[in-house]
Order: sequence, then C-alpha cells, then structure tokens
Amino acid sequence: MKDKKMKLWLTLGALSGFLAVAFGAFGAHGLANRASPEELNAFEIGARYHMYHALALIAVAWLATQGESTLVSTAGWAFMAGIVLFSGSLYVLGITGSRSLVLATPLGGVAFLIGWACLIARALKLPA
Repeated sequence: MKDKKMKLWLTLGALSGFLAVAFGAFGAHGLANRASPEELNAFEIGARYHMYHALALIAVAWLATQGESTLVSTAGWAFMAGIVLFSGSLYVLGITGSRSLVLATPLGGVAFLIGWACLIARALKLPA
C-alpha cells in the first residue's frame, strides 16, 4: 500500500511540476503581449504557487513511504485542490481576463493552508 501511495503522489507531483513549467512558459511567452500587467501578474502568481505545491506533493510522496498516515494523504489532496482552485482560477484570469472564478482563489489558498497544517500535524507525531 505504501508503494501505491508513493507512486500516486510522485506521479501527481511530477505531472504538476511539468504543468507548472508549461504554464509558466506560456505566461511568459504567450501572454506577454496579450494580457494586461495585472492579468499577467496573476497568471505568474498562479504558476509560482503551482510549482511550490508540485514540490510539496513530492514531499508527500516521500512521507507516504514512511508509514500509513491519513494526515499525509489529506495534505496531498488539499495541495491538489489548492492547485486546481488557486492556480487554476488565476490561470483563467490571466488567459481570459474573466473574474468569474475569483471566489475560487481564496478557497484554493485555504486548501493550501490545510495541506501545510496536515504536514505540521504529521511532523509533530514523529518520534523525537
């Protein structure tokens, strides 16, 4: 079971990292002359947080090999939700200029915080 969880989180982390680089390149090259400075900035923030949390998913993959933990899995799913909601809403804003998903951004931020809180709780359970 540990190997399956590790494979899941490593795959999701690597895929997320790949997508973060692809979106970042698209923002830098494809949106440079099409989006307003504010939209481009939002897009870049989305890509940056996407990459941070792709790396966090790789940490989750490693932690999954250290023993079964609901906290670790919850952290991983929270990071995934944050990527979709936070980064995704900023990508939509940057590409389309639409603020239709503006309420998803703070929800994604809360999901990121939940993920980090779960990792803190898991760390506190480790032996000294």
